[in-house]
Amino acid sequence: MSIEHGEDGLWPEAYDRIVLDRIDSTMAAAARLIPTLDRPTWIMARHQTAARGRQGRAWIAPAGNLSATLIFRPQASPAEAARRSFCAANALLESLAIYVDRDALALKWPNDVLLKGGKVAGILLESAGGGAFVDWLAIGIGVNLAHAPKLAEDHPFPPVSLRGQGGDAVRPEEFLNVLATNYATQEGKLERLGFDRIREDWLEHAARLGEKITARTGKEVVRGLFDTIDKDGNLVLITGTGPRTIPAAEVFF
Repeated sequence: MSIEHGEDGLWPEAYDRIVLDRIDSTMAAAARLIPTLDRPTWIMARHQTAARGRQGRAWIAPAGNLSATLIFRPQASPAEAARRSFCAANALLESLAIYVDRDALALKWPNDVLLKGGKVAGILLESAGGGAFVDWLAIGIGVNLAHAPKLAEDHPFPPVSLRGQGGDAVRPEEFLNVLATNYATQEGKLERLGFDRIREDWLEHAARLGEKITARTGKEVVRGLFDTIDKDGNLVLITGTGPRTIPAAEVFF
């Protein structure tokens, strides 16, 4: 294993990169490697044997798709660290828009990117630390660049691939260069302008904003008008009984 410090000036200066051939998952590798890392580091795998998504679900990542995790020490509270999912979503949309019509892309709360209504990318956040600040934050990202995994035909958001929807062909390594640069831009915006700017950028591309959606929490099903996300990134729905703020849920259209 070797740590790379950029490629022909295309890589953001403050970030490192590790490319691995075959591992269990980039999230697991990031958690193992963080004690040895001095700077924010992207870990990319060409093949994963035990990739996972939200709530422990398996994540299918055929060769040719992107599987990567950014791990770093953000000097942030758990709530502040969690907002980085919106930085990642914005960076993903800007990166994908280089290879496909940006009007075909949308951001689905809390952490998916849609292409023509199908799921083209997902984000998973994990952190550690029991104090006021997290010890580290890992942002896992999977992008269906070349292949769309097969799921049940009645899946509400069937997986699609960038290439399958008419986008340009792009290698995972090349896409990671673009993504890392766009993510570094989002971090710069967050530092200079605060989460309000990140939130505004995310809302500009939010799927079904101003329309009726369904949010399924672990305890109830809430239906309402998708009004906004608040300063903490929570979903805000306008229901028959008034506004509802929802911190965690699965969203359906």
